[in-house]
Amino acid sequence: MQQATQLTLFGKKIPKTISIKDSALDIGVSSATVRNLIKTGYLVTSEKGAITIDSLKEFKKEIAGKEKLNKRANKSLKDSHDHKKIVSTYLKKIAEYTNGYDVLGDEYQAALSDSYRNKEGIYYTPKSIVNDLFNEIILEKNNLTFCDPCCGSGNFIIRALSLGFKPENIYGFDTDPIAVELTKVRILDESGYISNNIILADFLELQKEPHLRKFDYIFTNPPWGKKIEKNEREVIGSFFNAGTSIDTCSLFLFACLESLTDNGRLGLLLPEAFYNIASYKNARKRILKYEIEKLIDFEKPFRGLMTRAQAIIATKKMNNVDNIVTCQNKKQSSQRKMSSFAKNPKSILNLYCSSEDANTIEYICSIQHITLKDNAKWGLGIVTGNNAKFIKENPGDGLIPVFKGSDIVDNELNTPSCYIPSDLSLYQQVSPIDIYKAREKIIYQFISSRLRFFYDTSQRFILNSANILIPNKMFPVKMKILCGLFNSDVMNWIFAKIFNTHKILRSDLEYLPIHAQFLQEDKFIESEFLKKLGVERSSDGTFRIKR
Repeated sequence: MQQATQLTLFGKKIPKTISIKDSALDIGVSSATVRNLIKTGYLVTSEKGAITIDSLKEFKKEIAGKEKLNKRANKSLKDSHDHKKIVSTYLKKIAEYTNGYDVLGDEYQAALSDSYRNKEGIYYTPKSIVNDLFNEIILEKNNLTFCDPCCGSGNFIIRALSLGFKPENIYGFDTDPIAVELTKVRILDESGYISNNIILADFLELQKEPHLRKFDYIFTNPPWGKKIEKNEREVIGSFFNAGTSIDTCSLFLFACLESLTDNGRLGLLLPEAFYNIASYKNARKRILKYEIEKLIDFEKPFRGLMTRAQAIIATKKMNNVDNIVTCQNKKQSSQRKMSSFAKNPKSILNLYCSSEDANTIEYICSIQHITLKDNAKWGLGIVTGNNAKFIKENPGDGLIPVFKGSDIVDNELNTPSCYIPSDLSLYQQVSPIDIYKAREKIIYQFISSRLRFFYDTSQRFILNSANILIPNKMFPVKMKILCGLFNSDVMNWIFAKIFNTHKILRSDLEYLPIHAQFLQEDKFIESEFLKKLGVERSSDGTFRIKR
């Protein structure tokens, strides 16, 4: 165990800090648990990657000796704050405040532990996003109603007030009593109106009630990934006919559409995954029935969240395929027809794809082509179940080389960096041996933002960061040529413009167009392929229909 030290006046070395890894060994927990103990204040850091010996001793004496550090205890330590105490504290603060309630909302959110915020999906929307999302002049507001079904500290509601909605026509719901009280006092502070329309309730549960009021405008940031029991999500999902889209974001989209008047406007701030991941497909199909006005990317505005925040603004009236959708991000704004989204696989809402991009992809896909769907055999890399035990850095007796996804680099393969015992029965998951031993096969990275494929004729084994595909014997394109096609810039451009993902999924690869009639040579040359397609490369790296 290595410890950072300091000297006393007598030259004696006294331990001062200890690494996270060594402290985890000392108290018999994982390094991840130690990091959670740091976050919750049980352990104190003195420098990057190290904690103080004093705090470790204090923890062992006062906590570890009294609380069992089993898995359940470790999990509870992640959320060590007393939420009832926090609620009590902030109810008193609200009563004592005379102004600055928006600041109090930020302070309250900061008082919540990361794990509690994650569990409840609490991420209050910054004012700048609220203003961008809800910034158009609204005519004849006198009798229009506005609702935020997850009102938080009331940023959307205060914006609605500033735009001219009458306070008596503004409604809000939240399951957090502090959020409800903050919103009420902010309405009072802004307008002098004492509102009884800000209600402590679960908006999803309210949908079960008959004759629920409908609203002309619903703008909100629903809780992302809020932890709800699966059976409860399934019950609510069946009520909305949600199919497999039963995460909280999807359920709130369904609930908002249900609660919106005909021709009413909806604005939702959602995680990036909503726009392209398969589990959200049913929710995307539902919103595509209506008139989408705008898709906006706000990048990564929330502390502690790596996912991008992207908004959708729509009107509840039947979609016209010729309607124009504005796709906006910090770099540019473009416009596309609704029909271009309807043609996407899985109803993907690819807002980074401009109108010209969409037209080019539609043109490429209009040319006669085949796909890999039902035309290939697929295999997964080996899952050892215990990498520390089985994976070795150097060759040895009874070991075979295995390749990782990162070893695949654009039609090339690095030398193997790891080795495993040749007895495949040892491992948690192994594809049929004939897939690895195929005379020729294509292996490709699984986690990657770029397609990286390698044509293998040496019966190599791979780990689960890579996958395998083997086209059927009658497939009309040679495997080596197919590999070159998938590594090409144009195919990578198509893939990125449609899917915009860091996972190379079989279902996505099965959609990509393969123009067999242009791939009959012994070598894939992209420039020649583009000529045959009638497509040209632009100076900015994109592709366009040849003029």
